[in-house]
Amino acid sequence: MRVISINTNGIRAAAKKGFFDWLKTVDADVICIQETKAQEHQLDADVFQPDSYYREFHDAEKKGYSGVAIYSRVKPRKVIKGLGWHDIDIEGRYIEFQFNKLSIISLYMHSGSASEQRQAVKFDFMARFMDYLQSLRRKRREFIICGDWNIAHKKIDIKNWKGNQKNSGFLPEERAWMDQLFNETGFVDAFRVVNQQADEYTWWSNRGQAWANNTGWRIDYQIITPKLAPRVKTASIYKAQRFSDHAPLIIDYDYILEA
Repeated sequence: MRVISINTNGIRAAAKKGFFDWLKTVDADVICIQETKAQEHQLDADVFQPDSYYREFHDAEKKGYSGVAIYSRVKPRKVIKGLGWHDIDIEGRYIEFQFNKLSIISLYMHSGSASEQRQAVKFDFMARFMDYLQSLRRKRREFIICGDWNIAHKKIDIKNWKGNQKNSGFLPEERAWMDQLFNETGFVDAFRVVNQQADEYTWWSNRGQAWANNTGWRIDYQIITPKLAPRVKTASIYKAQRFSDHAPLIIDYDYILEA
């Protein structure tokens, strides 16, 4: 089972850069997208409806903002759009496909870089979401939570860690939250199951020569329940083409997806 996660920074912009043409070549079973920046009615063109994929969107109320989507070869048993939290759901940040014994989620965590107020919103969401994640661990299901979590966990996950310790996405409180997610709540960073290398990034600023110099951050993850960890076979970040300021995260699992 091949699962891809990507923040497209606008699904229509990514399409123009060849994202859906690339998808035809990679044999993905599930594609989780964040930051669609579109309303579903704007995505009627054939390019957004690749053959053999079932798709669902959870749009933000604000046009051209946020939004998540999942494309899947197997039609899910159930689709959940939103967390039931009005302030979060109007921003289109969560969609879940429930299959037989597995749920796959596309999550777009807040960025706090715009202002102290947005960082406060992010911290508030993180507190509530940790409780939610703990409730998922009590369910008799496996979970793959794909998404742009907007946090680089460790020094190995960011090029300039010394200079970013006071910046959103690498704050001590955010990194401690990730520690809790993995060490106490028991989720697993699927990428790190098979790849412990440094300089493995998924996002690069558009400022300066960040992409050319690989001055990046690893803030896109597939975070999984522990029983799936032995099933992670390969993990890669696709950088041969650029569809966005983020790169697709591709993980292959020894798992058969069933409705």
